[in-house]
Amino acid sequence: MNNSRIYLSPPHLGTREREYVDLAFRTNWIAPLGPNVDQFERELAEKVGAKGAVALSSGTAAIHMALKLLGVGRGDRVFVSSLTFIASVNPVLYEGGVPVFIDCDAETWTMSPQALERAFEEAHRNKQLPRAVIVVHLYGQNADMDAINEICAKYRVPVIEDAAESLGTTYKGKSSGTHGKFGIYSFNGNKIITTSGGGMLVSDDTAALSKARFWATQAREPQPHYEHAELGYNYRLSNVLAGIGRGQLELLDDRVAARRAVFDRYKRAFADIEGINMMPEAEYGYATRWLTTMTIDPITTGCTPADLLERLTEANIEARPVWKPMHRQPLLQYYPYFPHEPGSSVSDTLFEQGICLPSGSSLTWDEQDRVITCIKQTIQMKSRRMSHESA
Repeated sequence: MNNSRIYLSPPHLGTREREYVDLAFRTNWIAPLGPNVDQFERELAEKVGAKGAVALSSGTAAIHMALKLLGVGRGDRVFVSSLTFIASVNPVLYEGGVPVFIDCDAETWTMSPQALERAFEEAHRNKQLPRAVIVVHLYGQNADMDAINEICAKYRVPVIEDAAESLGTTYKGKSSGTHGKFGIYSFNGNKIITTSGGGMLVSDDTAALSKARFWATQAREPQPHYEHAELGYNYRLSNVLAGIGRGQLELLDDRVAARRAVFDRYKRAFADIEGINMMPEAEYGYATRWLTTMTIDPITTGCTPADLLERLTEANIEARPVWKPMHRQPLLQYYPYFPHEPGSSVSDTLFEQGICLPSGSSLTWDEQDRVITCIKQTIQMKSRRMSHESA
C-alpha cells in the first residue's frame, strides 16, 4: 500500500516559471528589482482589475504598508477578523495599534456584519472609532463586502482586504481584494499560486502605492548618494521570485478549478455522513476553495477533529485544525472581541469542530481516496464504539 506523504497544500509548479527565472539569470537581474517585478505588478493588477500593484516580500509586509498609508499609529484601534492567521494582526502591533477582533458568521465563515455593526456602535459611543478595518477573506471565500463597506462608509473608516487566501475569488463578479481602499495577496508556498515567499499590495490609489513602493525600498530619497528622511523597510520582492510569480499567475484559473474539484469530491464523499458539514459557499461569490474545510459534530459522529487529525497523521497525511481565533491567542487574549451575537461566538465553534483537509491542486484521485477512506474508517470506528458504550 502506498504510504507516501500527502501534504495539506503543496506548491504546484508549471513550465513557464523556469523561463521567467532563466530570463532573470540571463539578464543578470538577481536584485530585488527588475523587469520581472515590474511585469508581475502590471500583470497581477490587470488580472484583478486594480489600477496598480506593488510586489513585496510577503503578504504581512503588504498589510503593514497599507496600515502605514492609512496613518495607523500608537494607540489607534483597528478592527480585524478574529478567525484568521496571525499575519493579519501582527502589522497592527508593529505600529503600536490596538486590534479589536470581530467574529465571523456561520453562513460564510467571514467577518460578521452584525458583529461589526455592534463594534462600531460601541466605538462611536466611546469616541474610539478605528483607523481602519481589516477584513479577511477566509479559505478563499470573500466576505460580504457590500454590507461591510456600507457600515464602514457610515463611519468614514477605510477597509483593507486581507485576500491572502483568496486570489482568484470573486464577489458579485469583481475580484477579491479590490473592494476596499487596499487589497493584499500572499504568495507563500502553500497558497494557490506561489513565489516561494512574497506578497502584493493593490489599490486604485496609485499615489499611495508609489509611497508604499518608496517605503518598501528603504525609503531612499532620489539623490545620487544614499539619503533617508523617513523610516524605510526592506520589503521589495526579488526579481527571481517575481519570475516564478509570473509563470504561476498564468495558471491561476486552472489552479482554482482544480481546488474546487478537490472540494467537490470531498463533499460528495461525505454527503451521507450525518454530522459532517462542509464550509458553505456564499451565493454572492465564487470561492477558490484554497483549503477544503469542514466541521464534524462529535455528538452525532462520536468523532472529534482531534481524533481525525491523529488518524490522518498516523496514515502520513497532513491535515490541520481550522485557525485558532485571534481573541484566544495568548498574545492577544486581552484585546476586545465582538462575537456574532452576544454570548454566541461562531469562530470558537468553528475552531472546536473544524478541520482542514489536503487540498492542493496537484492532489491525485488516489491520494484523495486515501484521505477519504481514512476519515470514513475513523468515523465508523468511533461510531461503533459510541453505539457499544450506549447499549
